[in-house]
Amino acid sequence: MSETINHDRRRLVGATALAIAATYVGRARAASTPSTFGPMKQIDAGVLNVGYAEAGPANGAPVILLHGWPYDIHAFVDVAPLLAGAGYRVIVPHLRGYGTTRFRSSDAVRNGQPAALAVDVIDLMDALKIRKATLAGFDWGARTVNIVSALWPERVKAIVSVSGYLIGNQQAGKQPLPPAAELQWWYQFYLATERGRLGYEKYTKDFAKLIWQTASPKWAFDDATFARSGAAFENPDHVAIAIHNYRWRLGLADGERRYDDLESKLAQAPVISVPTITMEGDANGAPHPEPSAYAKKFTGKYAHRDLTGGIGHNLPQEAPEAFAKAVVEADGWAAA
Repeated sequence: MSETINHDRRRLVGATALAIAATYVGRARAASTPSTFGPMKQIDAGVLNVGYAEAGPANGAPVILLHGWPYDIHAFVDVAPLLAGAGYRVIVPHLRGYGTTRFRSSDAVRNGQPAALAVDVIDLMDALKIRKATLAGFDWGARTVNIVSALWPERVKAIVSVSGYLIGNQQAGKQPLPPAAELQWWYQFYLATERGRLGYEKYTKDFAKLIWQTASPKWAFDDATFARSGAAFENPDHVAIAIHNYRWRLGLADGERRYDDLESKLAQAPVISVPTITMEGDANGAPHPEPSAYAKKFTGKYAHRDLTGGIGHNLPQEAPEAFAKAVVEADGWAAA
């Protein structure tokens, strides 16, 4: 049997399994109690001891799903079983500063700069002995997916990126935007102040809920759904990581010198050559570029998917079936 036929069969089986799994996920989402992951796993990876959820067969093609701020792994709680049911090995890690992920040393810099988060993914892949994976994410997770695929394309099979190309740099962050655009970034400027740090530390969950509401204005999440994710913000490093990330973007906080070379490469806005699907919801209330602004940054096989029906910023949690389908499709392109 030819390799092409094998790939075609694998995609057909995956699509069928995805359709069946979607039925069960739909039933679970209709239940009154939010679903959750099984027991968390922990592994030493670089400077972190990473907490992560895993689903699907151990010998399945690996998919790594990356959440953003202020969200957690439960953004993928309905995506993971869909992909696991389609035969993938699904890894969903808590980013540094979330959930059960911890720094291995008390002396480690609580660094939230984008290059550091990208290195975390490579370190996790090394620790799990994953040579190459399909990556998918939103918000900080999408930015991290972009960076890993731009800097280490040999480690990436394909990607799904909500809101497209999000690689930035400090110089770009210094450029002013029109007032209406700046208004969307209110929290970034607030967190740049000492008052903002104290406020975020005191009202972390209230702050996060407000972001959820403004970023996804048509998403009717309930208190139990938010509380399930809110527990991840109790991580002792959460505030420090969030504050450093946004201050670093504005050039108000230094990064670590070990990442200077990577940041220099990212400042060139490198293209992404791996197979890519970008996605956007029609009700995303968070700042995001227009698809036409970034389409040329993806030089491999590429497609963009617009979702309708009031889908906001947390696209995988609001539209898990569509997100999982995009992962399977992009992965199939890489296998073809």
